[in-house]
Amino acid sequence: MAGRGYVSGRGVGRRERRLDPGAGPVQRFAAELRALRESVGRPTYRTMADKVPFSVTALSQAAAGRQLPTLAVTLAYVDVCGGDPEEWERRWRAASAEAAALAAAEEESRPPYRGLTRYEPDDAALFFGRDRLVDRLTALTRRHRFTAVFGPSGSGKSSLLRAGLIPRLRTPQTGPDAPCAPAAVRVLTPGADPLRTHADRLDPAPGAAPGADTWLVVDQFEELYTLCADPAERNAFVDRLLAAAAPGGSLRVVIAVRADFLGRCAEHPALTAALQDATLLAGPMSREELREAVVRPAAAEGLVVERALTARLLDEVEHAPGGLPLMSHALLETWRHRTGRTLTETAYETAGGLRGAVVRTAEEVYGELTPPQAELARRVLLRLVAPGDGTPDTRRPAEHAELDLGDPDGTRAVLDRLVRARLLTLDDGTVELAHEALITAWPRLRGWIDAERDRLRVHRALSEAARTWTGLGRENAALYAGSRLAAAHDAFPPGHHAELTPTEAEFLAASTGRRRRAVWLRRGLSAALALLVLVASGTAVVALRLRDTARAERDDAVFGRITAEADRLRPTSTPLAARLDVAALGMRTTPELRTALTTDAGRVLSTRLPGHRDIGSAVAFAPDGRTLASGGHDGTVRLWDTSKADPRAPLGEPLRISGGDVGALAYSPDGTLLAAAGQGGGIRLWDVRDRARPRPLGRPLVSHGGKSVTSVDFTPDGRTLATAGDDGTLRLWDVGDPARPAPLGDPARADTRSVRDVAFAPDGRTLATAGHTGTVRLWRAGGADGPAPLGEPRRAHEEAVWSLAYSPDGDTLATAGYDDTVRLWDVSGGDAPRPLGEPLTAHSAAVWSVAFGPDGHTLASAAQDDTVILWNVANPAYPQQIGEPLTGHTEGLWDLAFAPDGRTLATTGADRGVRLWHLPENVLTDFTNPLTAVAYAPGGRLLAAASTDDALVRLWDVGRPDHPRRLPRALTGHEAAVLTVAFAPDGRTAASGDEDGTVRLWDLSDPARPVPAATLPDAHPGGALTVAFAPDGRTLATGGADERARLWDVRDRDHVRPVGAPLTAHTDWVGSVAFASDGHTLATGSQDKTARLWDVRDRDRARPLGEPLTAHGDWVNSVAFAPEGHVLATGGRDRTVRLWDVTDPGRVRPLGEELTGHRGGVTSVSFAPDGRTLASGGEDHAVRLWNVADPAHAEAFGGPLTGHLDTVTSVAFAPGGDTLASAGNDLTARIWTLDTDRAVRHVCARTGGDLTPTRWHELLPQLAYRPTCR
Repeated sequence: MAGRGYVSGRGVGRRERRLDPGAGPVQRFAAELRALRESVGRPTYRTMADKVPFSVTALSQAAAGRQLPTLAVTLAYVDVCGGDPEEWERRWRAASAEAAALAAAEEESRPPYRGLTRYEPDDAALFFGRDRLVDRLTALTRRHRFTAVFGPSGSGKSSLLRAGLIPRLRTPQTGPDAPCAPAAVRVLTPGADPLRTHADRLDPAPGAAPGADTWLVVDQFEELYTLCADPAERNAFVDRLLAAAAPGGSLRVVIAVRADFLGRCAEHPALTAALQDATLLAGPMSREELREAVVRPAAAEGLVVERALTARLLDEVEHAPGGLPLMSHALLETWRHRTGRTLTETAYETAGGLRGAVVRTAEEVYGELTPPQAELARRVLLRLVAPGDGTPDTRRPAEHAELDLGDPDGTRAVLDRLVRARLLTLDDGTVELAHEALITAWPRLRGWIDAERDRLRVHRALSEAARTWTGLGRENAALYAGSRLAAAHDAFPPGHHAELTPTEAEFLAASTGRRRRAVWLRRGLSAALALLVLVASGTAVVALRLRDTARAERDDAVFGRITAEADRLRPTSTPLAARLDVAALGMRTTPELRTALTTDAGRVLSTRLPGHRDIGSAVAFAPDGRTLASGGHDGTVRLWDTSKADPRAPLGEPLRISGGDVGALAYSPDGTLLAAAGQGGGIRLWDVRDRARPRPLGRPLVSHGGKSVTSVDFTPDGRTLATAGDDGTLRLWDVGDPARPAPLGDPARADTRSVRDVAFAPDGRTLATAGHTGTVRLWRAGGADGPAPLGEPRRAHEEAVWSLAYSPDGDTLATAGYDDTVRLWDVSGGDAPRPLGEPLTAHSAAVWSVAFGPDGHTLASAAQDDTVILWNVANPAYPQQIGEPLTGHTEGLWDLAFAPDGRTLATTGADRGVRLWHLPENVLTDFTNPLTAVAYAPGGRLLAAASTDDALVRLWDVGRPDHPRRLPRALTGHEAAVLTVAFAPDGRTAASGDEDGTVRLWDLSDPARPVPAATLPDAHPGGALTVAFAPDGRTLATGGADERARLWDVRDRDHVRPVGAPLTAHTDWVGSVAFASDGHTLATGSQDKTARLWDVRDRDRARPLGEPLTAHGDWVNSVAFAPEGHVLATGGRDRTVRLWDVTDPGRVRPLGEELTGHRGGVTSVSFAPDGRTLASGGEDHAVRLWNVADPAHAEAFGGPLTGHLDTVTSVAFAPGGDTLASAGNDLTARIWTLDTDRAVRHVCARTGGDLTPTRWHELLPQLAYRPTCR
């Protein structure tokens, strides 16, 4: 692809939006700042940030015109641009006063929406759409003294109670049967110490009139389980509530609980009984209720919501779980961007839309903070989150004292900014997130939480323990010891207590001191005894022991510091985190490190090339894939040999282009020419056949009226070059003689402002342009007459289209927009692009580059949110994200390009670096639909994967697991989604079952030419869900939606027949079957929540063995026998794995405790061939490993293997045991290497090898340098 890396002038890595100085003081002041910067040559914001203590984002946002910058940021901006600080301080104060006056006037017309914050009783006049639910709740609470409201996060429970129920209770009632007015209405949230905090509020109000009840509204009842760590206090609080609400009393209790905590409520028998009587579900709002919630608050304030905006909101929110707070915030921001009295769709888009508004607000606030303030904000926000334990994360209120992080003034400034942006709320001396939606909606916060999850759990416990210690007068008995102290030290090693409050740091220091004193006391006693020994035997042994102890303690601290730093970096720099994992492994091998490295080996890792001295703006691969060209705003083009094991040294000297910044690069199809273009209309061609000594051809071209050239691209025959520029034109050049390029026809006007990108279709006859005004246009390349338009421009994005790319077959066009989205278009018709599917919205900032992989199934997008995202576009109408966003760049990305082999991706951006990303071959993406099953053939060289709507089973040669090769022919013949696949023991036969209930057998004697062997129609009406061969290969077991399992004699493929009667003991779908290794026992798992064992020694008379296994609380999704046949594993929708001793199949007994760790249902279980490890996959998108060497004491082996973005539907071990395959609903299969040495070699080869001593000391300044890849 041609580069898109140039922005007119020398701007920061994102296009500055147009300002209207007449729109008010904020935009006028921003325009003045921009004019000042223009007057000194428009230095880049990166250059400016290098000279002042503010980030690139803070400086760019100062001139963005969204809100007035702080005085400190303003003066820093002015200082760099040579302005008079006194004059600019006067300007700033004048603008601030005018903005404050406008804000005061705006306050008088209060906003009709509350944003992320809940509606309070005083907001009842703006609370619409829940009238019927309020009616039902009011009636329910008057009939019952204890009422519960359940609903998912974001369903509006808090607002329902506060702005719905409470005003209704306080409204005077008339008539003979009218209820009395409440004696009092009290609202509370449990917090960490519910009984001690609220004991005085759990009694009826004194002096109440007869019949007047006291109403107690307990909001966020789930805090009992997320914040209260003492089960005794929790139960006592519930008991008090239930006793207070007993019949005949004068107190009524209403609780609001998040729906995913229903199971925790059921742990209290009396509470369970109370919930049976009066429970209300706050479900999704109907379309008409949503309309009321959108339109009527605005009408109450004399405003109008544009019909198009109303319709769009209804469409977006109606099926969006938890979408109400996002809608409220988006409407609040739309109100702030309104024009006159109308809330328009344009204002809504400017605000960021449903999911973008929260992100935009949060990122704008974060970007305006100084680096120290930004770090304070991270620490404050993480303190306000309670990480979930099998449940989603929740918000956590914190007292102001807990936010004392050593910089009171800085903390106050950060809190003020976050509160003013309505991201936090202050209430009764506490601070909390405005809504839990912020946790999931803001990617930056989500990344922080995921990176710190284990540390956060330790921190929450430490905070509670420190508070208890203080409350007990700092008693030694309340200090940490043993494993709790060790965990706290791992999370917060000495010298890294900045994230602790003074009280927490004192508590940890006191605990450490107490342990040290105890150690010295023990050592003193030991020394006294040893003295007698030393007299006789010398001091050598004791000295060695003391030295070894000191060394072990030192190594513990070093190891903990490295692993903590790796976890901190993982969300923002996966390659760097992986290199630290390797470094830690050099000290110690732990299960956590081994699973981390297994995950690392399945990630897209990158090598950083030194890049440029200013913004990296363009990258392009030569057609042979051995050379990469990069261009930057330092005015140079560099060539890199990407075929070398270490490509970090550039080839030859930098190439220079006249006119300054390089904005675009393109190789000719034969790889002999390189075109570069940039500022001032300059275009340069080089002969690059000798990569070390490229030769310039002819004179530089100056075109596009001296305006910057933004993009260049060659026709497939290499004889024509297209250029696009800031003058809004498209131009074609005859480069048949590259030393004498000649224009072809006249320039074509392609945009009224600027053409951001141009690309030829693969046929060379058509090309497309991307416009600054948000349009895409197709052109006929023509000949001597130049380009001719095909149809009219197509509005593609709400803001500038920054990049576009054709798929290799030419039928699809991808576009990237400044509106943070990527779109796909059908251009097979040749004249007008037609949209395919919905916009892709995973990025949180402007998308600046898109490129198709050579297979046409993969698309990459790069954005100003510092990430690259890969997409499966095999079905372009339904794209699917592949894996997590790629992180490693520290500032916005400008350009990307695929290597011709499709396995390497190059990126560059505002952090000046160039990165080579290595796409792992062990992530299989050749699917257009969710996967349902994976299975290895017994020899281990063949892997089968089944998928849904395309009704295929695909085959891979996995003899080299790091380089799987898809076989040319899939198993075709099913007419419905394939749900299961299994191999026979001989490896030459496979079976598969589909949604229509058909089971098929396949002859795979030659895997490259599979042959249908048998068809069993209607084997299971409603769906054949599972298949498994007996160890002798003569019998096939199947299970299905008809609630039955069946046995089939498959010895004669031409005459497959059912054996015996169907196995009919289950009462719901049979989703899993498995044979024991001796073939005598069959296990079945069912959605009736049971697993069963069957005696199948006599296939004609199979019979059930013993009682059904009923320990699971939900569907049993998977069953598997250990290789020796004496242990059975079951995985259930209740999120657990269970092990069973089936030595005597008639008297099965459970082994040990249930295995927990999955945060969603367990879908699949598989034993390793040695029986010592079990793998499970789940709805939480994770694969987990379990150490089952001693099945009575099984435990988790390390952390989860992550990479899937949707439910993991199937897991299977390879026969060698060092490889595991998984399938997912995210359209991928993954092959995980469990060989740690192989994973290390992979990480080292893909990330550039050892960390340099300089980089090591930047990350780990207190630790001596250690080579990482030896």
